[in-house]
Order: sequence, then C-alpha cells, then structure tokens
Amino acid sequence: MRAFRVTRPGPAAGGPLEPVDEPVPEPGPDELLVAVLACGVCRTDLHVAEGDLPVHRPGVVPGHEIVGQVERVGRDVTGFAPGDRVGIAWLRRTCGTCRYCRRGDENLCPASLYTGWDADGGYAEYATVPADYAHRLPGGYTDVELAPLLCAGIIGFHALRRAELPEGGRLGVYGFGGSAHLASQVALAQGATVHVMTRSPDARALALRLGAASAQGAADPPPEPLDAAILFAPAGELVPPALEALDRGGTLALAGIHLTDVPVLDYQRHLFQERSLRSVTSNTRADAREFLRIAGEHHLEVTTVPYPLDAAAAALADLAADRVTGAAVLVP
Repeated sequence: MRAFRVTRPGPAAGGPLEPVDEPVPEPGPDELLVAVLACGVCRTDLHVAEGDLPVHRPGVVPGHEIVGQVERVGRDVTGFAPGDRVGIAWLRRTCGTCRYCRRGDENLCPASLYTGWDADGGYAEYATVPADYAHRLPGGYTDVELAPLLCAGIIGFHALRRAELPEGGRLGVYGFGGSAHLASQVALAQGATVHVMTRSPDARALALRLGAASAQGAADPPPEPLDAAILFAPAGELVPPALEALDRGGTLALAGIHLTDVPVLDYQRHLFQERSLRSVTSNTRADAREFLRIAGEHHLEVTTVPYPLDAAAAALADLAADRVTGAAVLVP
C-alpha cells in the first residue's frame, strides 16, 4: 500500500514526509482493518511532522481524521462487519482502569495512545483501529466532509464545553480553521452570538458567511465583552488579548495540543473578576458520540480542500502557511 511516514521531523516546507510502499497492516484480535476513503489533515499532524510534539513512534504514519470501510475484523471483534463505514479519531486506546477512566475522563488516562502519533494513521491506503474506538458515522455527509468531523469537530465540541458558554452567550473564537469553523456552527445552532478573531481575510469572510456577528484581526478586540472564548490558533501571544476581551466570570479554553509561549499576564487586566483559563486535552469517546449525534441532527457546513494522497506533503505545507481555508482532506 502507499503511505507517508514522518522520517525526519522538521518544517513542513522542508519535506518531513517520506512516501513508502509497504504491505497492508494486519489487524490485531480486537482491531479492524480499514480501507481509507478520506483522511483530514489536522494541525496536530503538522505538530507531529514538524517536531513540535515529541516522537512517540519513529517513522509514524500521521493522520487521525479517517473515514474508511471495514475490510477485515479481528477474531475477537463483534458489532462490525466488512463493508461498514467507520471513523477513526485521535484517541486510540486507554487503560479503562485508572481513576480518570473510571470517572469518565478517559482523555486524561496516563496510558492513553493516539492514532497518527503512537500508532500509524491515515496518510495511507489502509489503517487499523481497535474496534472499541471506531465510530459510527452520521448520514448526509460525503466521506471528505466527514473526515474533519473526527478531530476538528470533536475537539472543537469538547473545547466549547470546556469554555462553559452560557445559554445565549457571546463566544469569541480565535483562529478560524478546520476546528473553529465547526465549533462555531454548533455554538450558533445553540443560540450563541459568535465573534471571530483571525489573521486570514478568507477565514474572516467564511466566518461571516457562516453566521458570525463579527470578524476582525487576530488580536483585535471584539465589539462587545465575551462570556467565553476558545483559542484555536497555536499562538500563545493571543492569550492576553483573549483574556482581556472576556467579561466578568468568563472562561478562555485553549483548544490546541501545542501552544507557543504565553507572555506574562497582568493579574488585574487578564484574570481578575473571576476570569478563568482552561486547557483542553484530547476528548473522550462520549464527546465524540455526542458531537457526531449533533452533526447528524444539525447538518454542518464542512469547508474542505481535497488533496490526493500523493500530495500529502503539499497539504501539510499549505496548512503551515495558512493557505487552507477550512480543512484539508487527503483522498487516496
């Protein structure tokens, strides 16, 4: 099968991906073998490829927004059959027994493993997934549209929950890529007013078309105080202006797995009056199921830019240079 491996982590423009031709992987006893139909290109893939995240599996195949068709099932698998369409997301395994797993916070499991970081992912023609971590997919979407839902959508939904946006509240969204444009639509469907801060003129235009009340530069103040905000851009320098934009009691959620250094905060300007700063760590399978249910009930507009699998390096480079409006998706 064709695949791309991260053999030399470094800047996307320098070519950290190496094309390979290798045997189709064998599924384990509790796994599914999936033929990849589409795989989203997530900013986390960029962090893996560029070395922002530590290497967990040398030469890993990145990609964790995978839509595929089941080709084979492991001997211990029930509930899936060849021909089923399934989704593979970032969270791949947890221990199921630690105190975090037992209380429903499996995303905090110290033994958690991740697709495209600890195990080979979807920048390939085939991938495997533990059956317990494969997702049923909603109807009404193409394979390309479904792919970004499996991380960008899920983690954006989890970040929205972490931001504790009150009913009918005012949400600030910093950065407007694959995850932000989906989370914003969920917030709008729930009655929120959304203000978008992003450096990309094309992204600002998309935000307004999707229903945002305003769209301005990345560090510009929104036109009204915010009840909650989510920082999607991996830019620590945006934390102070985002906190300053919050109303009393507001919460800023940091949605990325990687963030550049945060400048020194001024307590009175940024945190006083019970403003909160919260990080976001992966998501649970319950988050994924709830988001995919919402996506099935409220059809989301998924803005995608398809690339052939052989153009995986170009897709990563375009993402790094902010040349992608919405979400890039690889199609084998």
